[in-house]
Amino acid sequence: MSLDNRVIAALGAVVVIGAGTLGGSIAYASSQDAPLKTQATVTVGRDSHRFEPSCYNAGKPLDAAANKACQLLSTQVAKFKTVSVKTADRIGVGVDPDTAKNGWRAYTNGGAGQGNASVAPYQKDNTFSGLVPAVNVLTQVRDTTLTVIEFDPKTAESQNPGILAVWFLNLKNDAAPAGAAQSQDSSQGQGQGQDPSQGQ
Repeated sequence: MSLDNRVIAALGAVVVIGAGTLGGSIAYASSQDAPLKTQATVTVGRDSHRFEPSCYNAGKPLDAAANKACQLLSTQVAKFKTVSVKTADRIGVGVDPDTAKNGWRAYTNGGAGQGNASVAPYQKDNTFSGLVPAVNVLTQVRDTTLTVIEFDPKTAESQNPGILAVWFLNLKNDAAPAGAAQSQDSSQGQGQGQDPSQGQ
């Protein structure tokens, strides 16, 4: 999955690129070693899993240098935290109160749409997406990428929204056939170029 041009243009110097393990991260150009309070939670069935941002700049908007870093990371599914899911499950995404206050959205590279399926449309102040049927957001093969984006509230409704954090998670459906890597195209970015304020 790649992020669309507006989101990529908004991504910046990645200070932290997640290692794909719960609570783990790789510090880039930073001495930050304390756990991040910025976290997302995915609920699958009755289980909840917490994970730290994959692309993060200590709470500051990401600048242009993160375009390549975060886009490259978005294609490296093996580095994501993986959560098992069944098509009969329901999936929800939660965020911390500060992320909710800033504005966020969540989507996958699956579903019946043109490249992505919404788990949470752009929203502010809500900390939980509600539950959606997994079958509506999974791909046809085993691995589905879930992306969560936290927006810079100062620019969230502009044509070039700033990004504060991006999370990538692999939803693994063991009942589905293992397939070639998902095609990662620009349609899987921020709602095919839709304004992030849509869905408010």
